Parts: sequence; C-alpha cells; structure tokens
Amino acid sequence: MPTGDDDLSTNYSGAFDGHLAFGNKPALLIVDFVMAYLDQGSPLYAGAEKALASNERLLAAARASGIPVIFTNVVYQPGGADGGLFYKKIPALRVFDSGSPLGEFPPSLAPKQGETIISKQFASAFFGTALCAELRAKDIDTLLITGMSTSGCVRATALDALQNGFAPFVVRDGCGDRHPAPHEANLFDLRSKYAEVISEVDALRFMNQSANGI
Repeated sequence: MPTGDDDLSTNYSGAFDGHLAFGNKPALLIVDFVMAYLDQGSPLYAGAEKALASNERLLAAARASGIPVIFTNVVYQPGGADGGLFYKKIPALRVFDSGSPLGEFPPSLAPKQGETIISKQFASAFFGTALCAELRAKDIDTLLITGMSTSGCVRATALDALQNGFAPFVVRDGCGDRHPAPHEANLFDLRSKYAEVISEVDALRFMNQSANGI
C-alpha cells in the first residue's frame, strides 16, 4: 500500500495518464462568477480578483472568436425552499436568495443580450437544468470551464460534463477558491481523472485555432 511519503505524481503515474482531445465546437462556460466571491463582506469571499481578470480576457476572446459563452449563477427562492439539503448544509448559500446583490454578475463579466444564463440550485451546472440539451442543440463537444469555486461548482460541473460526453477543459487561471490547498488539490484530481487542466494562454490558443478552423 502506498504511504504518505510517496511522491503524489509518481503514485498516480501509470494509472491516470490519459488525455482528452480538444474538439471541433467549444463553448466557454463561466461557472457562478458573481459578486459573492468578490465582495469582502460576503461569507463566500474568495479573493478572486486575479481569476476575474483572467475571465475578462477569456470572455473577450470568446466573443471576438464567435465562440458561444454560457454563464451560470445560483438563485434560490427566499429561504431556500428549492435548495434542498445543499442549502441546509451550507448556510452561506443564503447570499444567493433571489434579489441579493451578491448573486449579481460583476459589471466586467456581465452577459450580453443573447448569451445564455443557466440558473441553478445545486453544485453542477448540469443538475436540474437545461444545459445539456442546449449544448447538444448547438453541437458543442468541448467546454472551457472557469469560475467559482474550484473545489465546488467547477469540479462538479467538470465531472458532469465528462459524464454527459462533453470534453471538459478547466482553465486554471480562470478558477478560484477560498484557500489554495483545495484549489490545487482539486485541479490535480480533475487533471488526473476527469478533465484537462490548462492555462489561460492555452485556452486562448485553442479558441483562436477553433475560430480559424485549425
């Protein structure tokens, strides 16, 4: 049995070495990048300013390249009646009660008219939403995934993307968490088992290649 002293990469080598190919029809999926993670008075504040700047650049590139952009947010009925056990487990989710300013998109990352917004109540953007049907209708085969938080909704969404047949490419620079330890641990595990984890530079290159039919 492996011990705690084993090098993690060496331990995983040979068992989790596969890779996913970038497809022909990508979309940029920005998961829950809302004010709750940017406002220092929020219980969910995650110091996500650098990730916000990355998302701004990725969003501009996607729009310029004609790549579909999908935003998600979390919205609950006041009191969380539609949030089930998730709402009970995490009291801080009350910041997403309908009408809360913490549930709003930051001005620099606001959807434009015609861009899709998927409102959800649970971690995965696929659970209980029309996301899968919309992606299939647009022939999307690859998702560039960013957002908040890495260990929560980003992870759950990437896993469900894989399970629904969409290649998930998680953009490291565009994700954030309230502490670097779960951020890095979940990126490592996603890269090993469920997704590709790429840099913003690689994401921009993929979008440019896709837009130019390369």
